[in-house]
Amino acid sequence: MLDPKLKEEPYPFQAHVGFTITDWSDGYCRLEQPMLAHLGNRYGIPHGGVHATLLDTAMGYAICFTGDPDDRQLAMTLSLNVQYHAVAKGKLLITEGRRTGGGRSTVFAEGEIRDETGTIIATATGVFRLRGSTKG
Repeated sequence: MLDPKLKEEPYPFQAHVGFTITDWSDGYCRLEQPMLAHLGNRYGIPHGGVHATLLDTAMGYAICFTGDPDDRQLAMTLSLNVQYHAVAKGKLLITEGRRTGGGRSTVFAEGEIRDETGTIIATATGVFRLRGSTKG
């Protein structure tokens, strides 16, 4: 569960897409995205770019946790590889990102999207460059 003192206001793109951060700790982040009509492609299912956005975001947050809401670590995505596995059957996409390794400036992560039925929808790996924190 997300500690209320770590909760950040949604940034504009996050507010438009509609996901929320429901858990965030050192090396881990969980997002929840309701299935909304404006996220659909021509088939009426979430666009693959939505999956990529959720995976990139969850992994990025997982590697940027500081525990201090006044000290925001920033990162840039260097590489993102997404694998699509299934079409979501539920009404909620649940994305988890985890830090898997790296050093002081280059960091590795993996992510997974499931729907609330437990079906794996997409997985990803990413490489990120830490860009410093807002305090220093």
